[in-house]
Amino acid sequence: MCSSDLEAGIQNMILFSGNRGGQDDATGIQNCVKLLEKLVPMAEKANVTFCIEYLNSKVDHKDYAFDHMSYGTSICKAIGSPRVKLLYDIYHAQIMEGDVIRTLRDNIQYIGHFHTGGVPGRQDIDDTQELYYPAICKAILATDYAGWVAHEFLPKKDPIETLARCVKICDV
Repeated sequence: MCSSDLEAGIQNMILFSGNRGGQDDATGIQNCVKLLEKLVPMAEKANVTFCIEYLNSKVDHKDYAFDHMSYGTSICKAIGSPRVKLLYDIYHAQIMEGDVIRTLRDNIQYIGHFHTGGVPGRQDIDDTQELYYPAICKAILATDYAGWVAHEFLPKKDPIETLARCVKICDV
């Protein structure tokens, strides 16, 4: 990333915590904070929000560090800038911790972006999945969140038709 990336007019930039590589959570959080302290002044100047993505370490990303909400919120609290938020990937959060609606309500001030996806299998958000997205989207709407909810999944059929159906499910 260079300063020209931050001057391109983007609102959010997705970042990753990286893998544990043997680090405990406290060390991983500290390392993320050290890096972000160097980057945040550029983000603040360019009005870009860094969104650190929550991923699961059970199924898809075996050694990923930010695999529970307290890891990410600890980073946000330590930085203390509105330009550092979390990408709350609902698919990954369900696999790791469940309790999606309570978690997003309790931590909405730290969330800068959402991703959807069906569980299990990161498939379409439909009635074959364990998450009920109309309720999740209503919970998001009941907060002061004004950002994006993006669909990130592997469609079973035609991608455009699937996306249209998923958008309709979430349009509450």
